[in-house]
Amino acid sequence: MEKYSSVEIVQENPSSPVFTLYLNRPLHSNALSLQFFTEFPKALSYLDNNPNVSVIVLSGKGKHFCAGIDLKSLTSLTADVQASSDRGRSGERLRRQIIFMQEAITAVERCRKPVIASIHGACIGGGVDIITACDIRYCTEDAFFSVKEVDLAITADLGSLQRLPAIVGYGNAMELALTGRTFSGSEAKSLGLVSKVFGCKADMEEGVGAIAEGIGAKSPLAVIGTKRVMLKSRDLTLNEGLDYVATWNSAMLLSNDLEEVLSAQLQKRKPSFSKL
Repeated sequence: MEKYSSVEIVQENPSSPVFTLYLNRPLHSNALSLQFFTEFPKALSYLDNNPNVSVIVLSGKGKHFCAGIDLKSLTSLTADVQASSDRGRSGERLRRQIIFMQEAITAVERCRKPVIASIHGACIGGGVDIITACDIRYCTEDAFFSVKEVDLAITADLGSLQRLPAIVGYGNAMELALTGRTFSGSEAKSLGLVSKVFGCKADMEEGVGAIAEGIGAKSPLAVIGTKRVMLKSRDLTLNEGLDYVATWNSAMLLSNDLEEVLSAQLQKRKPSFSKL
C-alpha cells in the first residue's frame, strides 16, 4: 500500500471491512496542502478497489477535522497568475488547477463504497467542501463549522456552493456562505448537515464504528447501488430517477446476495456476502 504525507489509511480491526481514512497533518490542523489533492483521490481509489473494504470512515488526526486550505497553497496558486504578463493563459492554468482540486473532492462521490465523515473540532472552508461530498456525516459537540471562503475574498469553488444547498436548503446555504459565520455542531444537526451529535470524540468513534460495521454487514451490491442511485437521482427528475433505478436493478437485483438474504431468513441466521 502506498504511503502518503497528507492522509493515512488505517484498518482499526484486522477482521473488519471498515477502514479509516485520516486527514494527517495534525500540526497544521489538517489544513489542505497541494499534495493532498493528489494523494486524497489516490487513497480513495485504493480503498474503492480493495475487496476487503466495505465502508470508509473519514476522520482527522489531532485536535481538528480540517482547518481548510493551507494558506501557503493558496499563495502558490495565485502567484503564477499575478506574475504572468498574459492574463488569459495564466487564468486558464488557474482554471485547470481549480478543476483538478475539485476532482479530488468529487472522488468521494465517485468512490463506490460509502464514505462516512466523523468530524471533531474545526471543519472550515475546504473541510466543509469535503464533508458535503460524503454520504453520511456525524460530529462531536465541540465541532464547529464555517463556509469561510468569503472572508478570504474567495468564491468557494470546491463544491460547498453546489452540494450544501441540497443538504441544508438553499436559503440556509446562502446565509452560511455569504456571512462565513461559525456555527456549532448542534446547529449543524438542526440544519441537517450532520445526522447525529456525539458528546465527545471517543463516543463518536465508537458510535460511528458501530454504524459503519452495520452497513459493512449488508449486501455490498445493495450498498453501492443505493449510493449510486441516490447520487444520480439528485440530478434527475422523479421519472428519470425511477427509470435509472429500474435499469440499475435489472442488472443487479438477481444476485447471489438476494438468494443469500432469502436463505438466511429461512434459516434464521445472519447473511454472509462475498466481497466485492
